[in-house]
Amino acid sequence: MDKLLEFGRKAMFYVRVLSGYEERRIRSYRLQLQQRLQQAQERKAALKKVPEQIILSEVRRMVEDMQSLNKKLEETEAAIEEYFKPIDKEAEFIMKMQLEGEEKTMREMVKAMQTQALLEKAEAEKTANVQNSKAEKAANVQNSKADQQIQEPTAAEKHAQVG
Repeated sequence: MDKLLEFGRKAMFYVRVLSGYEERRIRSYRLQLQQRLQQAQERKAALKKVPEQIILSEVRRMVEDMQSLNKKLEETEAAIEEYFKPIDKEAEFIMKMQLEGEEKTMREMVKAMQTQALLEKAEAEKTANVQNSKAEKAANVQNSKADQQIQEPTAAEKHAQVG
């Protein structure tokens, strides 16, 4: 009986091969295998792209976070500047007042130094004039003594002539 079943199977196989059924079935099976293989390759490529996409999305998210942080920093800086504007103005006013006070004291010191220099110059001129007048008097005294000495021999000569 097994032999009869085996013979029937072989006969059916030959009939299918001769009718082209088996060939179509084999082609269909091969086509299914090719489709499965192609789908597997597509899934594999998609899986390879997933890490890249994850990385790119992560980078985009980080860039957006950094941009929002920069925006917050700029807003904070602007708020701080606005907060400190009155204080800066007061500090600037105080600094101007201090500079004006320093300039005023410097001007007073310069005036005092100029007047002191003028007084010292006048004093020096006075002492120079006194010394010059003393020197002139001394020179005049010496000149008059010299004139007297010059005149005395002439007086002696006159005596000699008289005598």
